[in-house]
This record gives sequence, structure tokens and C-alpha cells, in this order.
Amino acid sequence: MTVPHLTTALTGPLLELESRILAAQPHIEHWFRKQWNNHAAPFYGSVDLRNSGFKLAPVDMNLFPGGFNNLNPEFLPLAVQAAQSAVERACPEAKSILLIPENHTRNSYYLQNVAALVHIFEQAGLKVRLGSLNPEITEPTQLTAADGDIITVEPLERRGNRVVLADGFSPCIVLLNNDLSAGLPDILKNIEQNLLPPLHAGWAVRRKTNHFAAYDKVVADFAQMLSIDPWLINPYFFAAKGLDFQSRQGEDQLAELVEQMLEKIRVKYREYGISHEPYVIVKADAGTYGMGIMSVKSGDEVRGLNRKARNKMAVVKEGLEVSEVIVQEGVYTFECVNDGVAEPVVYMMDRYVIGGFYRVHTGRGIDENLNAPGMQFVPLSFEQHCLPDHKAAPNDAPNRFYAYGVIARLAMLAAALELEDTDPDAE
Repeated sequence: MTVPHLTTALTGPLLELESRILAAQPHIEHWFRKQWNNHAAPFYGSVDLRNSGFKLAPVDMNLFPGGFNNLNPEFLPLAVQAAQSAVERACPEAKSILLIPENHTRNSYYLQNVAALVHIFEQAGLKVRLGSLNPEITEPTQLTAADGDIITVEPLERRGNRVVLADGFSPCIVLLNNDLSAGLPDILKNIEQNLLPPLHAGWAVRRKTNHFAAYDKVVADFAQMLSIDPWLINPYFFAAKGLDFQSRQGEDQLAELVEQMLEKIRVKYREYGISHEPYVIVKADAGTYGMGIMSVKSGDEVRGLNRKARNKMAVVKEGLEVSEVIVQEGVYTFECVNDGVAEPVVYMMDRYVIGGFYRVHTGRGIDENLNAPGMQFVPLSFEQHCLPDHKAAPNDAPNRFYAYGVIARLAMLAAALELEDTDPDAE
């Protein structure tokens, strides 16, 4: 596909950024190789990016990606090659994988994602079976995905220090595609198999502020190498704790943080001659699925929220109550696909970019969260690990996609540091 048109005149700084990334490609790839020698890449992940023409930055990092069915099927070989690398790194003798999906078995689109993951690993030469944490799954159960694919989930059992299926199926790799929002299940604690990603990557433990603190470190080093302002690829953020949206506890402190963030952004906007009004995203520090998120342009907007807004912010997936939020710089998206506002989502496995898609929403604005009902997906055409074309313009495909891949890999590297820093077993 062609690169969507950037609907803004402020493409200059981004074109300069993309040009620097292209010019520094050999240095960038050498830098990444060095980083991956020192840090273990998460098994897989997806990164939500926002492209405002003057800024290209990640706004979220998912370590349990659920949209493999939205990737371009023509580039399945990239995913298969990356899967082989990731499995070899985790357990070289692996012949099979036990995959643990989310519990929401009635979401046929999510099941389509599971079927896509199974297909990738089967193409990589592995036997894949699905073990469920859902207490309603008491026997092998066939489920139908949105596209008609049939998958079979089986109840997960614990035998000694291993998790198995009823017939004793017990491979050396247990792959989570369940973000553990409901908590850390006892059945998975202290197992001797390779559990990927690890338990502390789940939302019962993980915090977005920890991720972006790690991203700060990664970007400081990368930006110095490219001689660029780190802000061009990094959103500001603050952490806010001790909140209770229902009782309005911490409301004033949150409003003050929003105002402080808006002023920080204004300073940068003045520096770069950006005339747009700054905005802030307030979202739950743990959780996914686009829940517990609001976009605000003043501190007053988080004061005196009505009941509906308070309810929306108070609880996220699996009934997890929100007492901590990340106050994040809002990054406009000026990319459009099919008359809808769009943002790129890049998928990675091991250290490799394997594809991505544009999340498109015709009912949302350039300053709003697009991960909401009504969104659509348009696959990105990443080719050969998103290698750039130095004969083309910086904003031509695949060069725009190469820039996406670089920023996404920075977020993946930050996730590696984040998991190291939060590992309860680390010395």
C-alpha cells in the first residue's frame, strides 16, 4: 500500500527526522545489534505509534499482542522466521508450544488472532495446542473464529512444577497470549518451563509508567547518536497515584499534573513553531483494550467528572480498579486512511519487525484514542524486515515504514529493560 497522506503542512521536521534515520541506517542497525547482545528481547509485542508530522512517537506498548489476524498475510514468512528465532532462543530443542489464550472465548475476532498465531508457529515447524485458564473450559472445546476457523482449547492442569494438558502434553515453552489483568494465576507460578512473556509482564504487575521510564533511557542514548531532540520521538509523561475516581479522591492533584504537562508541551510547541493546541491523555497505568482513557486540554476537564465519565475511568478490563494513571503528552495523528483518522501499529517477534497495520477510526478525531469500538484495520506492507529504499524520498514507502520500525524497536528495547528492572527474581 502507499503511505497515507499526512494532512498537515508541518511535515518539515518529520521529513528531517526520517532523513536522519535513513542516513544513519548502518549506525542504527549496529546500535540495535549491540543492544540485543546485552538485553533479551521480549518474545513478542506490538507498539501503537502516533505521527503528527512534527513528531513520531510510541504511545503504548503491548506485550501480549492480540491482532495477528490483522497483519498482511503476504508477509507470513517474516513472522515464521522471527518465530523460529524466538523459539530457538528460548528453548533450542523445542518441538511444540503450549499457548494460553485470553479467557474471552466469545470474542470471535480475538479467536481469529489465536488461529493466526497457531498458523505462524505451525509454519515454523512446531506443534501447537491451546491450554485455557478459563474455569468454564472443563474439557476439550471447539470454538469458531470470526473467519470460520475452528480452534480447540483444553483445560490447563498443574502437575508438579509443570503445566500440562490432560494427556500429559508438556512442552518446554508455555506462551502467554493472556495479559493477566485478572491477576497472577497460581497454576503458572514457579513452573520450570519457559513461560513467555514472564508473569511480571502481565497487567497485574506491569505499569505503563515503568515502560516509559525505560523508554526515556533508550531514547536518550539513541537521540544522542542521531543528534536529534529526544522529544521528537518521545512523549512526556507523569505518574499519578492514590486516585479514586468514584469518590473524587486525588482529583485536584491530577488536575495540577495535567496543567503542568500542558505547560511542558506548550514550551516545546513554541520552540518548534507549532500552532496546535496541546492536549493530554490520562489513562490507567495498567490495562489495555483502550479502556480507562480520556483526552483533555485543561486541568478543569478532570475536575467534577460526571458519573458516566467517572465510571469509565474507575474500572478497566477484568474489573481492575484504577488508582494509578499515566498523564501522557497527547501526540496528534495527522495520518488518514479511507477518510478515517489513522495510527500505525507495529508488530514484532523477538528482535524483528514482522508487520503491522493502521488502526483507522472514522468517528474519532486527531486528538482522540482510536482503540475503540468502530475501529478498522488496514495492513501495512512491511517488506524484508522493513529495509529502506535510499533512492526514494524519506516519506515514501518503505522508508516511512522503516522509520516506524525503528521507533517500534526502540519501544521493544525499552520493554526489555522494563522487564529486567521489574523482574522479582533478579539479584
